[in-house]
Amino acid sequence: MKYDYLIVGAGLYGSAFAHEMHKKGRRVLLIDRRRHIAGNIFTENVEGIQVHRYGAHIFHTSDKKVWDYVNQFAEFNHYINSPVANYKGEIYNLPFNMNTFNKMWGVVTPEQAKEKIAAQIADLHITDPSNLEEQALSLVGRDVYEKLVDGYTQKQWGRPCRELPAFIIRRLPLRFTYDNNYFNDRYQGIPVGGYTIMVEKMLKGIEVKTGTDYRDFVTQQEQDGRVCVSDRLGNTYEKVVYTGMLDEYFDYALGHLEYRSLKFETEFLADCDNYQGNAVVNYTEREIPYTRMIEHKHFEFGTQKGTVITREYPAFWKEGEEPYYPVNDEKNNALLRKYQEMAEKTPHVIFGGRLGQYRYFDMDKVIALALEAASEE
Repeated sequence: MKYDYLIVGAGLYGSAFAHEMHKKGRRVLLIDRRRHIAGNIFTENVEGIQVHRYGAHIFHTSDKKVWDYVNQFAEFNHYINSPVANYKGEIYNLPFNMNTFNKMWGVVTPEQAKEKIAAQIADLHITDPSNLEEQALSLVGRDVYEKLVDGYTQKQWGRPCRELPAFIIRRLPLRFTYDNNYFNDRYQGIPVGGYTIMVEKMLKGIEVKTGTDYRDFVTQQEQDGRVCVSDRLGNTYEKVVYTGMLDEYFDYALGHLEYRSLKFETEFLADCDNYQGNAVVNYTEREIPYTRMIEHKHFEFGTQKGTVITREYPAFWKEGEEPYYPVNDEKNNALLRKYQEMAEKTPHVIFGGRLGQYRYFDMDKVIALALEAASEE
C-alpha cells in the first residue's frame, strides 16, 4: 500500500500533524516505539485518578488559535498551576511573588520587597557573572538563591551551580504582586479525563502501530536520485515525519547530543486521601534527591478515596533511556547545527518536536509548529 506520510512518534506533534493530514484526505500511518500513544503527556487511570506518567503537564497558552484547536478534542478544566517550594520544611509560593517575599522576610509591600532584594544584590558586588551561581545571585540576591534556586538547580543539572554556565539562567522572574499563578498565559487547564483521551480523539480514523521502532520497521533505498521509504510489510511512503531524536535518525554519525533524563517513583496510597495538599511541591534543598513530588488527583480536584504520588528524580541521560530536556549549551548547539545541515539534505523527512528539533517546547508551541508544518505541506 502507498502512504503519503509515515509519522514517527504519537506525541502532540505527530498526532496534530496526522490529524491535519487525515482531514485533508492524505493516507498516513503513525508509529510509536512505546506501547501507548500520547508521548510524554500520556495519562493513565489508577483507581479513578488520572496519573501523569511522565511528569506534570499543564496546558497553557496565549495563542487563541491553539486553544481553540485543542478544545476540539477535550473539555479543559480550570486548573491553575500554583506550585509551592519546600525548603527544609519551610513552604514558599512559586513563582517568586509577594507571598514568597512575605514568608521569607516579613515584608508586605512591593517597595519593601524590592529594597530587600536590591540591598542583597548590592552587597554581593557581582558585575560580570562568570557562572550560574553568580548570575542567579545578581538577579535575586542571596536568600532567594540559597533557599529556592541553588539546590533545585544543582539537582536538575547534576552539577553545582558554580560549575554551570551563566547563560542557563538569563532571567529569574520576580513578581511584585500576591499572585501564585505560575503562568502568565490567558488560557490554562488540563483535559477532563486526561490527555490520553484527547490524543485518542485527535487520532480517530488514523492507523496507529504502537510498540514499533522506526529503525526496525523501515528500509530506505535511493533510486533515480530520490530516497524510497518502505516498511517490512511492503508499504511505501512519500515522506517521513520524524519526532524522535535528531542525532539518532542519523545513527549518531557526528556524536551524541546531550539530554537530561528523569526517573519516576509512583505510589498509590490507599489509606491517604490528601498527601501534600497541592498538585506539585518542589523540594529545593539538595539533600533530598528528588526535585518535586506530584499528587495527581489535585489536577482534577479529585475527591477519590486514596491518592497517587510521584517523586521525580533528575538523571544523567545515556543511550537507551528516555531523553527529556535538551542541553542547549554552546557545545551541543554547535553539534546541533551540523545535524541540521544533514537534515536539510534529507528533503523527504520533516523533523519536528522537542527531540526532532532538539529544543524544549511548551505543549502549545509543539502544536503550533505541527500545524505550521502541516499547512506548508
